[in-house]
Amino acid sequence: MGIILGAIADDFTGATDLANTLAREGMSVVQVIGVPDASTLTQGADAVVVALKTRTAPKAEAIAQSRAAADWLLSQGAVQILFKYCSTFDSTPEGNIGPVADALLDHLGAPFAILCPAFPANGRTVYKGTLFVGDVPLAESSMKDHPLTPMRDSSLIRLMDRQSRHKTGLIPHKHVRQGAEAIAEHTATLRAEGARYGVIDALTDEDLRTIGTAIGGHRLITGGSGIALGLPDYHRSRGTLAPGAAPALPTANGRALVISGSCSQATRAQVARAASLWPARKVDLTRAVEGAAEAEALIAWARSQPAGAPVLIYGSSDPAEVARTQARIGATRAGALMETTLASVAQALNAEGFHRIVVAGGETSGAVVTALGVKALRIGPQIAPGVPWTETLGRAPTALALKSGNFGKETFFEDALRMLP
Repeated sequence: MGIILGAIADDFTGATDLANTLAREGMSVVQVIGVPDASTLTQGADAVVVALKTRTAPKAEAIAQSRAAADWLLSQGAVQILFKYCSTFDSTPEGNIGPVADALLDHLGAPFAILCPAFPANGRTVYKGTLFVGDVPLAESSMKDHPLTPMRDSSLIRLMDRQSRHKTGLIPHKHVRQGAEAIAEHTATLRAEGARYGVIDALTDEDLRTIGTAIGGHRLITGGSGIALGLPDYHRSRGTLAPGAAPALPTANGRALVISGSCSQATRAQVARAASLWPARKVDLTRAVEGAAEAEALIAWARSQPAGAPVLIYGSSDPAEVARTQARIGATRAGALMETTLASVAQALNAEGFHRIVVAGGETSGAVVTALGVKALRIGPQIAPGVPWTETLGRAPTALALKSGNFGKETFFEDALRMLP
């Protein structure tokens, strides 16, 4: 039997976030890295999540990769495609969420798709079409200072109007509270008015489960990982999904490494906590500009640390320091240098026996996974909302935890490593 649900995520941590949600809801899930091909392992999974690195890629590249991923998922039997983006709707004013969603809508021949980045477990909610982070609108949150995708508007409808060729309407919370039938009726009204998208309010997990019932038959769904909460139940109710087993922890042994490139407020607190417990060293981007010497120094330093303790290597900095660095060497170059340096460190240390690796930051995770040559991941149990342990498939086993920058409490790194046997 082929897969039931195929998902396309625009970054690596977002992919594991979604895979975690589906696994916790009883689906067997494999995450694949990059556009799959004939050699891609799926191990008879109910759902396959394709992790792309398209959030900040050139628009044409993001569209082409997303279409290719959709074609492969459909060839494997997927009856439904979910385009997963961040719960803070990370994008530039030009895209890529709108352009990719438009391309998939047309490619799949879908008449309509909802937009719902809500993830209440991590404080992301949507009300009257406005995205909230905790108790403040998106544009007043720390996301306004994101170095690559600063979010300066909280209205999902306005954001889509700037990015999409199609009209976007609102499915208000009162219809969500009234149930799946009311959602379906209002969706029909929006379609009759010419809308191709509907931003749907969601304040709780119960709202997301109700939405899942209403949209379970949609050809295309777009949103954050929370939108998947109700989909396994929908498919079980139709007899197409059997009860699943609980996900298992990774089996990989070896030394532990924590790599952090995220500059989010949550990750900076996690880095500070971990640095007070374990050997830690910060990337010197000024030295990295000069060549490979900085990566080589970090590798040598990590190799020399006591084998019994995890090792932390990080580039996380506060907004003021990020701004100074970007002014000195350029924003694009600074980001690329950080990714390249941390990926080189992870690749070298993994080859030397660091087989338990935690990575913080979506762009950093993408760079690390690519450098390691990972093609597929088996999804394990949850560490924190949105973040599971995973284990590599098709190569020597490595346990990987790929964390979005804003996810997890202050003790996340130690909590993650404490779970492993």
